Amino acid sequence: MSLLEPQLLARLERLQVVTRRRLAGQLSSEHRSIRHGETLDFAEYREYHPGDDFRRIDYQAWARLDQLLVRLFEAEDDLTVRLLVDTSASMRDRKLSQAVRVAAALGFVALVRRDVVTLHTFPLDRPAPRFTGRHATHALFQHLEDIAATGATGTTPFAAAARDLLSRPGPRGLTVVVSDLLTPEWTEGLDRLPARGGDLVVVHVLAADELRPSLVGDLDLVDSETGTRVAVSLSTDALRRYEQLALAWADGIARRCQQLGAGYVQVLDDDDLEQVLLGRWRTAGILR
Repeated sequence: MSLLEPQLLARLERLQVVTRRRLAGQLSSEHRSIRHGETLDFAEYREYHPGDDFRRIDYQAWARLDQLLVRLFEAEDDLTVRLLVDTSASMRDRKLSQAVRVAAALGFVALVRRDVVTLHTFPLDRPAPRFTGRHATHALFQHLEDIAATGATGTTPFAAAARDLLSRPGPRGLTVVVSDLLTPEWTEGLDRLPARGGDLVVVHVLAADELRPSLVGDLDLVDSETGTRVAVSLSTDALRRYEQLALAWADGIARRCQQLGAGYVQVLDDDDLEQVLLGRWRTAGILR
């Protein structure tokens, strides 16, 4: 399958993944660092010490204050972007396809900007493939296509996945969770992820009919992950109440992300991804 249209890729080339915290990477990239470096953006002054580059001395400050001060500038570092894609059974079909496309778009933006991308899926019981540089786009897309082709199965071990990610070595970077969060563990998992000190973005992928179902009457509902069946009778009033509860649940996740200092965006399985990425995501500060 073709993950992203060429026209969309051309537009994504001009974007960058936004980070809220200062970084400490290893390579020259386009994100603000906690170190000082060679960019043209002034950061601060400090007192001159023997061995400092004399070209950084501010002679106007010396004449005015009779004190030798050197100018420090912002550094730019690489960003490690960890893509955690939910492949549990509740993500099957169109939701998984949309999740894979979201991960492809974010991964492409990061690779074009010389960032490092790692790809993780549930469960996290194998090494995560690592991609660097624009030339790695094809390999990333191939891995994501394989995920979509394999399909979604099993339950969502979200808390265990969060623990596993936190235990892996490497810089803090940015963790992007792409999931429907249809698990009782969503609170525990989200609460754990910021503990490493990096950035967190939650891409909440849902089916449109999960928020606003159209079924009425006597039905057997089946849990997509456990297979549990529940007999229900859905009236118009019951559907309205369900919609209120579903929207309140999604709003609660968004509020929790805000409390954690994490980014949050909701994506439906029938959304136009180009409009989402170039519109709502830029407004939400995920891309710029």
